[in-house]
Amino acid sequence: MIRGIRGATTSPDNTKESIWAVSEQLFRKIAADNHIVPENVSSVIITATKDLDAAFPAKALRELDGWKHVPVMCMAEIAVPGALEKCIRVMINADTELKQDQVQHVYLEGAVVLRPDLLPSQ
Repeated sequence: MIRGIRGATTSPDNTKESIWAVSEQLFRKIAADNHIVPENVSSVIITATKDLDAAFPAKALRELDGWKHVPVMCMAEIAVPGALEKCIRVMINADTELKQDQVQHVYLEGAVVLRPDLLPSQ
């Protein structure tokens, strides 16, 4: 079954190093938490808020082993007044045996405020 696996994080700075570092951390955690391998990924959609324009977050994913041939697209996030700043969101579409309620969506850094209902219970 193809499932959409969501995640988001925030970058402390609008620099390529910061954008790539937080993006890589997010991609690795989503893949690890959901036992996703690149061969089972059909596509990845990434958005970034308008205040993150120093680099494409997708570059961090393409640099990971095995992810070079996965179709990835970066887009601008809708600029809603009051929305979370310096935010990178991702949707990985992957073939998995996980049931919908078993998928582990990952929200890191300042992005934990986006979906507190999906955070693992403490």
